[in-house]
Amino acid sequence: MRLNPFDTSKIDVGRTTGSGRRSGGRAGKAGGIGCITLVIAAAGALFFGVDPMQTIGIVEGVQQQSGSRQTSGDIVAGGGADSVVDEQAICSSNAYASETCAALTSLNETWARTFAEQNVEFRQPALRFVASERFGTACGGASVGMGPFYCPADETIYIDTRFYDELARLAGERGDFARLYVVAHEYGHHIQTITGISNQIRRAQGANPTQANALSVAMELQADCYAGVWAGKNRDLLDSGDMREGLRAASAIGDDNLQRRSGRRVNPESFTHGTSQQRRQALGLGLEGDDRACDAITQTG
Repeated sequence: MRLNPFDTSKIDVGRTTGSGRRSGGRAGKAGGIGCITLVIAAAGALFFGVDPMQTIGIVEGVQQQSGSRQTSGDIVAGGGADSVVDEQAICSSNAYASETCAALTSLNETWARTFAEQNVEFRQPALRFVASERFGTACGGASVGMGPFYCPADETIYIDTRFYDELARLAGERGDFARLYVVAHEYGHHIQTITGISNQIRRAQGANPTQANALSVAMELQADCYAGVWAGKNRDLLDSGDMREGLRAASAIGDDNLQRRSGRRVNPESFTHGTSQQRRQALGLGLEGDDRACDAITQTG
């Protein structure tokens, strides 16, 4: 995908610290939740086959306790103009960081324009590159083994760029679109947060616990759909093989395929993100470029 260069004036980017607070603009406290140490070994977990912040129920607890974003005083050293310099350095620190910052710039521009067209208020998420073994978020303590994730309590996407090398090895995809898919998927969870879909799903899960897992899968499929929407709205920037690459990656990380690859029996009741076919279909639906087409995925009636 031929992304334009990143623009730090249009993104909120920083690094995590090991102090339990994040560096840069919005920083989150743990909200009273103890440190979570997760070791992710399966291929599915490494490519958001398991979303730690959602599947273990942290998000629900945080949203009930905090109700809104929390902030602390942990700001990039110098503040003001110095923080812009720091953001430039962070995004330029390696090729993966530059690519991710460019994707975030494009995602912000695309979704801000989409929301404006629909007369809906928009706010962009923050991006924090993982720079410490353990770090704090508004959803609780986190560790590098968790893989990319989005925390709704501080509206921040967390990414360890070293994960992308593992992605290439395990998913068999070395093209850039597989990596961009990761960022766009997590951004999709931000769209769910600011539109109120996440809270709607949590309420539905509480009202009908037997459907809780199915509703979580629906949220993940909708995030896939939103990832496709971003790509579809920037179709002129796609390379000839990007759509094929994205659909192949979506299929490779379906719960059924990942369970087979790990030698386990396919168990639909344990699915967290949907089957290969469902993920491929969700991404393909989004690639048509209409975000409203994704709404039906999480409609609870």
